[in-house]
Amino acid sequence: MVKPFGSGRRGAGTSAPVPMSSRPLLGFLLFSLVACSPGEAAEGGAPSTDSAAAQAGDSGRRETAVFAGGCFWSVEANFEAIPGVVRAVSGFAGGAGANPSYEQVVRGGTGHLEAVQVTFDPARISYRQLVDRFWLTIDPTDPDGQFCDQGPSYATAVFATPAQKPAAEASRRAAAARIRTARFVTPVRDVARFWPAEAHHQDFARRNPARYGGYTRFCGRAARLRAVWGV
Repeated sequence: MVKPFGSGRRGAGTSAPVPMSSRPLLGFLLFSLVACSPGEAAEGGAPSTDSAAAQAGDSGRRETAVFAGGCFWSVEANFEAIPGVVRAVSGFAGGAGANPSYEQVVRGGTGHLEAVQVTFDPARISYRQLVDRFWLTIDPTDPDGQFCDQGPSYATAVFATPAQKPAAEASRRAAAARIRTARFVTPVRDVARFWPAEAHHQDFARRNPARYGGYTRFCGRAARLRAVWGV
């Protein structure tokens, strides 16, 4: 049961240090390899499908929720690990224009955020519990993106239907109280049309474990989340 809120170091060795003039180039090359960007096709395996049949106690009921938490690779992977979540799909929400491509969104001007549509069994996990879990996977004090992914398309939000909004707002208030800061900037927004991203973005963490692992280490996700949430 998920309880709601309110209830780069150099190692030792004899090798010569990297010249200072080379470090910016090396950093750029590393970033280009691991940052949240299209890159190449997935290393292998097909995108996952609805796995509810394999989940014990599945009720067959389905609801959806949409969250924007920076790079959708991480948001998708985080939600797919939660019991009761049936499926998580990477895509875009909150902007103008139909069916945008990744390149259009990150280039700017469409207003879309990278987002994930979560399909879940409400008999196994509630919408409120999903929102509570979402806060713990982001830095809600960053208005400009998340971790090493900065820019308008990496901003955060909870997209809520009228029925979902009371639970989302209550969860937000409790999360803000927990970290005791007025800089809690992630909003609860009105529900918006969700557009799935290209196939090679789906299940990226599962199909590209080496690249995704490098990305999360480079971005310092774990350290920043510990600093914000203390967990």
